[in-house]
Amino acid sequence: MSQGAPRQAPPNRFVSWILFTAVAGAPLPFGSNDPSAIAIWCIVLGAVLVLASPRALERRHFALLGLAGVVIAGYAIVLHEQLAVHPWFALATPHPVWREASDALGVELEPSVSIARNQPLLALGAPLAAMLSLICSFVVCADRDRARQLLQVVAWSGVAYALYGVVAFIVDPASLLWREKQAYVNVLTATFVNRNTAAVYFGSCAVVWLLILSERVRRRLPPGAIEWKKVPNRLLSDTPRALVLAFSMLFVCLAAMFMTGSRAGVVLSLLALVVAVAVYFRRDLPPRTGLVAAVAAGGAVALVLLQFMGAGVSSRFDAQGLADGGRFETWRSTLRLIADHPWVGTGQGTFEWAYPAYRSSDVSAWGVWDRAHSTPLELAADVGLPLAGLVALAWIIGLAVLAQGVRTRRRDLVVPVAALAVAILALLHSMVDFSLQTPGYAIVAFALLGAGLAQSLARSTRNDKSSALDTPTPQRSDSLSPEGRGPG
Repeated sequence: MSQGAPRQAPPNRFVSWILFTAVAGAPLPFGSNDPSAIAIWCIVLGAVLVLASPRALERRHFALLGLAGVVIAGYAIVLHEQLAVHPWFALATPHPVWREASDALGVELEPSVSIARNQPLLALGAPLAAMLSLICSFVVCADRDRARQLLQVVAWSGVAYALYGVVAFIVDPASLLWREKQAYVNVLTATFVNRNTAAVYFGSCAVVWLLILSERVRRRLPPGAIEWKKVPNRLLSDTPRALVLAFSMLFVCLAAMFMTGSRAGVVLSLLALVVAVAVYFRRDLPPRTGLVAAVAAGGAVALVLLQFMGAGVSSRFDAQGLADGGRFETWRSTLRLIADHPWVGTGQGTFEWAYPAYRSSDVSAWGVWDRAHSTPLELAADVGLPLAGLVALAWIIGLAVLAQGVRTRRRDLVVPVAALAVAILALLHSMVDFSLQTPGYAIVAFALLGAGLAQSLARSTRNDKSSALDTPTPQRSDSLSPEGRGPG
């Protein structure tokens, strides 16, 4: 393009701000667990999908959108089988509870595969909001400017919620927004109902801030191999305000994360932070032992942080060990539930009705287990093993695309690295809890995932290695601007 030619305006300027509003606002109304909040975000994200322009997408982008279409088609088939009076497939047999109820009442009831009639349709909102967030972000953030703006939205909204959470915890720890807390009175939950989801959310925001900080640090250093011994003196001798700001915001998110007292949320978030910084600087490390040394150093720093900032987390490990009583027994009971209904499950969103018949006697009689505390197990129980396997395959392909983007991309490296680290955090935590079943977090996590996937497949990935624009310049601004560059 000639020097005087005007720069083409990036697409989706208007719809991107609608998407950013959803990403920033999703955690606010009690983690968006209420059906009304979920409906609003589905409408908002649906409008983004209708209005978004696909002109920034390439052929490879459409191939990945095809995979999303396959997953959606799988959901549609399973939902039909669960809701229909006459299912298509012989394996979709009615749940035996309907025959038992008919015999007990002396009235012939119309059976269905779902243990609760029409519940699969009513429970569709949360996974629909997550899928819409992924696809909308994928389309909008195929443009690199929009992808970087999304990182800023996640980062700054996370700081806002963290500050609110800290202040609310100091002023009135028994209140959650305008309601009285029913649980977790002694810990920070910010706008979330569950402290574990709050911990993972603030951990994800901390990952984004750490990568923003890492990018700004890298720009302050000369091109080429980093002399790590000289880095502290170089940064501390003339520390720019942008570095101080990023570090301060990282500390705010970390403080909120530790104040949740969540064991898995804090430990897995620290792991994601170590992975993020090690992957981002991997090209600047010694070729053989550098990555191992970086992970070891990062792990040591994480342990120090856990010791000095995570007193509540450490005390819970000392008192309760690795897991609450009943969680392992619940997982075993859920496996028996899956074994009895392997093909199409008991119905989307019906776990709380199907589980009591399988509840182990080793689980305390106190409390109601309306979640499996393992999203993959609950998904398999609700919709069956074939669809759960398809979702798992889609996750594996997504992680492979992100890993490829991290390996080949130099410019805007923070986007795929942030998506990869947050995806690892969300997946690992969902195996022992239900953070991804909370729309207030799922919308944020899937938006980051969509941006990372889009940028991993962007055209510039193929030419990054030879581009002169990729070389970091110490004189550049430290702000996270759309024109920022990753390490060369």
